Amino acid sequence: MIKRPTIIDVAEVAGVSKSTVSLVLQDSPLVKDETRAKVRQTMLDIGYVYNRAAANLRSSNVGLIGLVINDLRNPFFTEFATSVQMALLARGYATVIGNTDEDPQIQAQVVGSMVEHGVSALVISPTYGDAEATFGPLARAGIPVLQVLRHVGQDTETFPFASFDYAKGGREAALHLLQMGARRIAFVGGLEGRAITAERMSGYLEVVAGQGLQPVVLQGRSTRAFGHEAALTLMRDHPGVDAAICFNDLVALGMMSGFAARGRQAGRDFRLVGFDDIEDCAMVYPQLSSVRCNIAGFGQQAAETLLGWLEDGVHPPPETRAPVELVARASSRGIPA
Repeated sequence: MIKRPTIIDVAEVAGVSKSTVSLVLQDSPLVKDETRAKVRQTMLDIGYVYNRAAANLRSSNVGLIGLVINDLRNPFFTEFATSVQMALLARGYATVIGNTDEDPQIQAQVVGSMVEHGVSALVISPTYGDAEATFGPLARAGIPVLQVLRHVGQDTETFPFASFDYAKGGREAALHLLQMGARRIAFVGGLEGRAITAERMSGYLEVVAGQGLQPVVLQGRSTRAFGHEAALTLMRDHPGVDAAICFNDLVALGMMSGFAARGRQAGRDFRLVGFDDIEDCAMVYPQLSSVRCNIAGFGQQAAETLLGWLEDGVHPPPETRAPVELVARASSRGIPA
């Protein structure tokens, strides 16, 4: 018995995604004319017959994109999610957003639900742990999936990865603190064993090793509460440390609070640099230096990359790194007299 061509066969021959073929079948205006013509010609060439009755069961979900975020409480990820959602909306796509709260079981449940409800594609900032429970079903679903900010799914051909040049950011922050007169620099925050922690710490370790200095590392949850306690720990156990690079801005803001509780001030008694440059950095006193990651621009680019893959079959490269820059403010440069 001869097997009838399927939508997957059309996608493979035309060199586009299954979701793009679906959009063509629905006469969606989101597909470029050139791509539409190519897909329809492929249907004729391989003898594909559109089953409209079956497709009607799915049509209400065409143009729906899934967005899975590991921690929406963190303003860094909130800004990313907002920028992606707005960029997709501008192109006519609706977005369903799920927060996994750094729980791999919740993540697997959220992703499974989105796939069951027929999302056309998905952007995921994944949490760590049990990657197969999340990425296995996504691989079988055959939809475009872009993983961002955390590299958890190891198959980057299937799940392209996009993030920032964190190593460069840590390196620039460490060199800046040395130029500002720091004699011993600590790295504070980030959970041990996680790739994202190693990335953000790597530039710092490179610089202190090159200076013949001994690294001081305090690892823990990337929260204000941990930063507050870390400041007290440094004052008690490492009195020679006079500067720190923090895993993120939340840790740095917590450290500023911890120092203030003991009568010390960032920028006067201690040099401090955060990571991400969230809005709060410019709103506190003293203003917080930070490694800026253009998260709004990154979110917009992630949306464009996903839609290029979904609509035109342009598969993203396995890994992409966006640039970062150090924004030096009073917490590291010093408080004006």
